[in-house]
Amino acid sequence: VQLVESGGGLVQAGGSLRLSCAASGSIFAINAMAWYRQAPGKQRELVALRTSGGSTNYADSVKGRFTVSRDNPKNSVYLQMNSLKPEDTAVYYCNAEIKEYGSSWYDYWGQGTQVTVSS
Repeated sequence: VQLVESGGGLVQAGGSLRLSCAASGSIFAINAMAWYRQAPGKQRELVALRTSGGSTNYADSVKGRFTVSRDNPKNSVYLQMNSLKPEDTAVYYCNAEIKEYGSSWYDYWGQGTQVTVSS
């Protein structure tokens, strides 16, 4: 199983970016898909999560600005980021709880994509 992210980049404060993540491989089912981020010198933190049933959870710092969505047939998750702030600068990682055929549930991570917000 692989998670491949795209969509990071450099944007001015107040701007928007959309991150995408697609899971591929011998996938039987996917439960939660999420976005985490890690800024230099800080711990990795949950940004947003969406379950297969559509429930969502957001970090307080991004509520009202970020939206997580999924395309279940495409095994994909997206993060629409609006009103970006310099403090949103971090490497963003896609995470998914995936069950392969004939296997158990495991957590998978993408390689990360850099988001830089200039002031």
